[in-house]
Amino acid sequence: MSAPTVYPVPDRSKALLVKPQPWTTVLGIGALIVIWEVAARLKWVPPLFLPAPSVCALRAWELIRSGELQMHLWASLRRIVTGYALGITVGLLVGIGTGFFGAARAIGQPLVQALFPIPKIAILPLLILWLGIGEPPKIAVIAIGAFFPMAINTHAGIVQCDPALLRAGIAFGANRWDLVRRVLLPASLPMIFTGLRLAAGMALLLVVSAELISADSGIGYFILNASDLLHTEDLVVGLAVLSLLGVIFNLVITWIERAVVRWK
Repeated sequence: MSAPTVYPVPDRSKALLVKPQPWTTVLGIGALIVIWEVAARLKWVPPLFLPAPSVCALRAWELIRSGELQMHLWASLRRIVTGYALGITVGLLVGIGTGFFGAARAIGQPLVQALFPIPKIAILPLLILWLGIGEPPKIAVIAIGAFFPMAINTHAGIVQCDPALLRAGIAFGANRWDLVRRVLLPASLPMIFTGLRLAAGMALLLVVSAELISADSGIGYFILNASDLLHTEDLVVGLAVLSLLGVIFNLVITWIERAVVRWK
């Protein structure tokens, strides 16, 4: 009796994981802008509610020429970069500590789990009371917001490390510092970069919230002032700047990840 014929099953996994082409993204965004322009020109939406993108672009150029937009942008960037750097540094250290050391995990994890659900902007009045009115409370609230995604993702990356890698490191005579530096951190890099992305998004959200409450400069202050004066074009320009900052931050983190995590 002859063996049954086995027919190969086509692998469709590659088709499901096809990356989008850049021209598709450009075409989609361009189509949305054209629809927006047509709707505004035909007055389907009142200009006060949604001005045409061409009008917003002209207003953005006027703000750039006057230097007003750059002034607010640099004020926000200083706060974002400082708070983000502080938050991810402390978050990385706490995540490593709670992931690798049992005593640190027993103390740190319950605190992180208890404090994480608190809206970070809700503690800004308390930070103003502690640190005074000025830059410190704004930077502090951004740092706190960036800390939690970084600490949680770093901890998860350390805990999920393959035990076989640790046993191999110990077999080759690695001490605790060697295990952290040569085994745990490289294995946790994908989760760490996820934490960096989430922390960047949180920093953008919190800088706007902080500037809406207590600031005389920055993109958040610019948006609030435009809203109060019903300058919708300025409001749209401010939102576009925030969106562009988010895209730039994500691209920079992705570029660094590709350079560092080459094996991924």
